[in-house]
Amino acid sequence: MLTSPRGGARLELARFGRPESVPGSPAAMANERGLRSVSFEVNDLRTAVDWAASEGYGLVGGIGEHEGAWRVAYVRGPEGIIVSLAERIG
Repeated sequence: MLTSPRGGARLELARFGRPESVPGSPAAMANERGLRSVSFEVNDLRTAVDWAASEGYGLVGGIGEHEGAWRVAYVRGPEGIIVSLAERIG
């Protein structure tokens, strides 16, 4: 996780070794190799997911929790890139 010097935006960089990459797959999973996703921390995940849906981003799977600290959802934009939205809960 990279944080800007003034504590504003943060950028997460992640790398996955599996599953094997299928070049050009528009239905690629969030953990497939290559540029597949970008993540944003949000204050209200439900509101962010609803807004994304109104802009044409479809929910990939459902809303889940990670280690009791984060509520997370993935949405896929019209270009096929997955956007991860995460709300700190713990």
